[in-house]
Amino acid sequence: MPTVLITGANRGIGFEFARQYAAERWRVVATCRNPARAEKLRAAAPGAELHRLDVTDHGAVKSLARALADVAIDLLIANAGVYLDKGLPLDALDGAAWVESFAVNSIAPLVCAVAFLPHVARSRERKMVCLGSAAASLTQIRYGGGYAYRSSKAALHVSWRTLAFDHPEIIAAILSPSRVRTDMNPEASLLPEESVRGMRQVIAGLTQVDSGQFFRYDATRVAW
Repeated sequence: MPTVLITGANRGIGFEFARQYAAERWRVVATCRNPARAEKLRAAAPGAELHRLDVTDHGAVKSLARALADVAIDLLIANAGVYLDKGLPLDALDGAAWVESFAVNSIAPLVCAVAFLPHVARSRERKMVCLGSAAASLTQIRYGGGYAYRSSKAALHVSWRTLAFDHPEIIAAILSPSRVRTDMNPEASLLPEESVRGMRQVIAGLTQVDSGQFFRYDATRVAW
């Protein structure tokens, strides 16, 4: 039975990853900040192991890695993220929102990757993916706004690609779910089920030559 670890699994895209992998009989290790309020996740992914985790608490990340020291993790999905400046003009964006955006979207995924690198490296699949954003691609920006979100995701792209070069023993890829109908984008037309189903197909097909690459949920490559 393969094992997947998903951060931010109690809602949105992370929830859907947990639900679909559980349905495929994977061992699902799901993290969220408040497992006591994750009743919907427990019902949708029966058997999933829920762990309390704030990804910005680096000590807690390391503690969880130690607690799971004997677990080989086939797939790590760094999903947890925030979009704190959606719809905000630049002059309304304060320093705290900038700092939190980078803490959650840029730094936390790399902290998780480092902490769980031994677990993934000794697994059969050896895959780590993070959720990037085409909106952070320099070649695809067609409208303004989202300064903190876009810049924090661009930093994540660079770091994850660098991770792939430094650790050839794993397959590290960046995935863009596109604009999915979640709490973050309630007006979007793409459903989480479709986006996650597509990303799972991309993940299943990843090989070493894909490490460090950036893919949309439909398997097309995203330009940097």
